[in-house]
Amino acid sequence: MDIKGYIFDYGGTIDTQGCHWGQMIWHAYERQQVPVEEYMFREAYVFAERTLGKNPIIQPDYTFHKTLEVKLRIEFDYLIERGYLNEGNFRSASLKAAVLNDLYDRVKTITSESRKVLTSLKKRYPLVLVSNFYGNIDVVLQEFGLDGIFDGIVESAVVGIRKPNPEIFKLGVKALKLNEDNVAVVGDSIDKDIVPAKKAGCFTIWLKGEGWNEQPDICAEADKYITSLRELLEDMQ
Repeated sequence: MDIKGYIFDYGGTIDTQGCHWGQMIWHAYERQQVPVEEYMFREAYVFAERTLGKNPIIQPDYTFHKTLEVKLRIEFDYLIERGYLNEGNFRSASLKAAVLNDLYDRVKTITSESRKVLTSLKKRYPLVLVSNFYGNIDVVLQEFGLDGIFDGIVESAVVGIRKPNPEIFKLGVKALKLNEDNVAVVGDSIDKDIVPAKKAGCFTIWLKGEGWNEQPDICAEADKYITSLRELLEDMQ
């Protein structure tokens, strides 16, 4: 494969190093000892994701910190309304703040490491970001020092196309100004990144991490798999 440019996913790839965001949040619940069962959290997580997907709650000027705060508020409200979380208002607010701070600190650490990899890759290859996001990806990239790294950004809320539609990856290829067979797509999701990117004609690299559900080994779906973005730098040596 003659790779001349890269397309990166954002959420679950650059900000968590392959860990599904549902799992990221659940582990923070565990660390902060939020008194709910995992199945309760999963209900709340899915509800929050669907709510944010259907309603323009996240505004273009929201930072990631603000975005995460909104997401957690919806989850905690759901848990309280369902009677899963029976804490008083003060206790619930304290737990929510603890989870927020826990997650945000971890994301800052991970994106800092991702930035080092991306900066090194950028010395040799053009990079484009293709992401299902809320319309505030530019603010989030600036927040974590990732602005200026990508030669183009294709954000679902802006272009009106969402993964797993292969057309969004074709827009990424167009932004790179390359042939699709010279483009490598890096993402954490088989269904949303790898399968549609292959349909778009790209070489695919699966960042394999902790998924939302247990699943059989499906590495064969991708042309290559890695467990850390840093492995991409090995191809440059």
